[in-house]
Amino acid sequence: MEAKDRIFSSFEPYPFGVNKLFLTREGAGRCIISDEKKKAGASTLQRLFLFGQLFLLFQLIISGIQSASGQDWDGIIITAADFQALQAFKQSLVDPKGFLRSWSDSGFGACSGGWVGIKCAQGQVIVIQLPWRGLGGRITDKIGQFQALRKLSLHDNVIGGSIPATLGLIPNLRGLQLFNNKLSGSIPASLGFCPLLQTLDLSNNSLSGTIPPTLVNSTKFYRLNVSYNSLSGSIPTSLTQSPSLIFLDLKYNNLSGSIPDSWDGNGKRVFQLQSLALDHNSFTGSIPASLGKLNELLELSLSHNHMTGVIPSDIGGLSRLRTLDLSYNDINGSLPDSFLNLSSLVVLNLESNQLDNQIPAAINKLQKLTILNLRSNRFSGDIPVTIGNISALRQLDLAHNNLSGEISASIGDLPILSAFNVSYNNLSGPVPTHLTLKFNSSAFVGNIQLCGYSASIPCPISPATQAAPSTKTPRKRGRKLSTKDIILIAGGALLIILVLLCCILLCCLIRIRAAAKAGKDSQATGRAGAAARGEKGVPPTAAEVEAAGGDTGGKLVHFDGPIVFTADDLLCATAEIMGKSTYGTVYKAMLEEGDQVAVKRLREKITRGQREFETEVNILGKIRHPNLLALRAYYVGPKGEKLLVFDYMPKGSLATFLHARSPDTPIDWATRMRIAKGTARGFLFLHTNANIIHGNLTSSNVLLDDNTNAKIADYGLSRLMTAAANANVIATAGALGYRAPELSKLKKANTKTDVYSLGVIILELLTGKSPGEAMNGVDLPQWVASIVKEEWTNEVFDLELMRDASVIGDELLNTLKLALHCVDPSPSARPEVQQVLQQLEEIRPETTTSSGDDGAAAPSASND
Repeated sequence: MEAKDRIFSSFEPYPFGVNKLFLTREGAGRCIISDEKKKAGASTLQRLFLFGQLFLLFQLIISGIQSASGQDWDGIIITAADFQALQAFKQSLVDPKGFLRSWSDSGFGACSGGWVGIKCAQGQVIVIQLPWRGLGGRITDKIGQFQALRKLSLHDNVIGGSIPATLGLIPNLRGLQLFNNKLSGSIPASLGFCPLLQTLDLSNNSLSGTIPPTLVNSTKFYRLNVSYNSLSGSIPTSLTQSPSLIFLDLKYNNLSGSIPDSWDGNGKRVFQLQSLALDHNSFTGSIPASLGKLNELLELSLSHNHMTGVIPSDIGGLSRLRTLDLSYNDINGSLPDSFLNLSSLVVLNLESNQLDNQIPAAINKLQKLTILNLRSNRFSGDIPVTIGNISALRQLDLAHNNLSGEISASIGDLPILSAFNVSYNNLSGPVPTHLTLKFNSSAFVGNIQLCGYSASIPCPISPATQAAPSTKTPRKRGRKLSTKDIILIAGGALLIILVLLCCILLCCLIRIRAAAKAGKDSQATGRAGAAARGEKGVPPTAAEVEAAGGDTGGKLVHFDGPIVFTADDLLCATAEIMGKSTYGTVYKAMLEEGDQVAVKRLREKITRGQREFETEVNILGKIRHPNLLALRAYYVGPKGEKLLVFDYMPKGSLATFLHARSPDTPIDWATRMRIAKGTARGFLFLHTNANIIHGNLTSSNVLLDDNTNAKIADYGLSRLMTAAANANVIATAGALGYRAPELSKLKKANTKTDVYSLGVIILELLTGKSPGEAMNGVDLPQWVASIVKEEWTNEVFDLELMRDASVIGDELLNTLKLALHCVDPSPSARPEVQQVLQQLEEIRPETTTSSGDDGAAAPSASND
């Protein structure tokens, strides 16, 4: 009834206002008319009154329909052509999840928000956005009837069939996003007839045929992505001459022929291209020199092709270039001198080519370089000492070349070098001590004259030392020993050995008796010793590292740490449950001396046998890093119970820090970024130094110390568990929204699945939303991606961060871009951890270095 009254009142001035106007004029006698005219006027009034009554009745009928259907209608009627096209569009799709139930057969509500994914203007459809809906079927050919359509977004579905050529009949089309589907056939050339087209993303489908040269007819076209398809043929010259194109991605196709050398538009245009990805195709010929004219270029990838010839010196003109990847080609010659002008270069990958001559000594001019990969080429000469001056360098790979000479000590002094390989060269001399401590022998093998990198390959005595004995006066040769002398010497030696054996046995007997006597009061002695060590701050000695737990019969093994305790102290401590997980239960334990520790009691049925368990846990106990949770001790009981002991920290996990705080406790951007970078640093150490895949990172596994530095927990626990238990952990992580999509098939985590989890945590920091809470039926990465694709990026960020958007806006956008890169559905498209950390540090450089202890924090309580 309220709806009826609302419509009635809104239309009351029409036609009743008209009737009143005419009646007022007639009653006032302001018009002098004849009788015939009065009759004609009365007849007109009657017709108008009848029209008004019919119109009102029509409105009431509509109102009744709306009330019955439970939908609100704003009075805007969709055009017949668009309604017919929407019906055909719905019929051609398969909707297993029922997202299109709101698309009624009456057409009411289509333009007032009642239909999912539809936006209108003046009764015409301008946006169709239905990503992440699980839609199948095909796209109808009647899509061309939407003459006002601006954006069609159907990405991340399972839609098949071909792309309708009728899309080219839509004059206002600006964005077409059909990536991550099962589309086949060719790309319609008619898309070039859309004069306002700006973005076209058809990546990750099964498209074939050639790239139509007409695609870039639009003067506003700036983004083309057709990667991960089966396209063939060559690159149309029109793509190389588009002045509006900013992003061009053709990677992972079957494209062939030479790359056109016309990127400068014959010198007549200024180009804006910033990203060019042509890798993983079958291109031949040489690298076009005209690429050096793309002054705005930031990323260039030509890897995994069949390129030949030399690197053109014109490439040195790309002063803004940050990433250059020419790996896995047949490029020859030497590095041009102009390479040293690439002052913005961060990543240089020339692996698996035929490059020769020497590595330029002035390579240290590339001060921003973090990754230098010259592996599998023919470089000769010495390794430039100047490489040690590139302080930002994280990865250096010079393996499988013809390099000679010694390794400079300056390379070992690089502060953040985390990956290094010079294997299979002709290097000689000793390896710098710093490098031998950080990298294993695999980084140096294949160099016959190289020494000192392994205990089995010691360096020979220096020549000065060898020459020293020759300066002494040679001794005169004495007489030859007789048989009697030999017997006396042998007898004396035997007597000395017997005396030593007796001394050793006597010492052992004394120690056994002392141990037996001390065993009667081991509990008191253990506590007193622990208290003494705690007061003096002295770490446990070798004899105290592994000790029986009093009368319990269990084994307590200590690693380094600020607190030392006995097994009885641990087992008799007051305990409080912090949480339960797939691995077991976590307690906060209060020791008798008042110290607090966190204890994780592992489930007995899911852990490995005791021998395997102890082997693996002793490895984990030696891992130390400021952003990793340190294992302080473990206990194995007589009945098989297993406890892991960590330092307790009341600040808790990132999940609690973000989602369980009071509204008046904001978290600023600097703090969130510090957590993100700390987590990335911990991951980098796990992957490169400890050779550990986490496989189960969640915000509950990221702990925070008193300075809000991140500490990753639960790493390596999969090594202590059975295969069935680890599979259960992966399934649980998937339910929480942190699991990479490919894990449902692979069943085994890797570095790229860890990067996906890291990306989710970065999104969690940006949005303030928990990944476990589905938004509109999709997980956090999908929700963020859909919002960004629809150009509503500001709605993604936490409102607390948007208060400072004028200052940190660029940092937020760049971090969001990086996070979406980490959660890319394709594992190969995700960056490595070191690239993630590098970009985070570039987005917000640190003013102060925050260093924690060696990783002490409370273990995660849940979500394993």
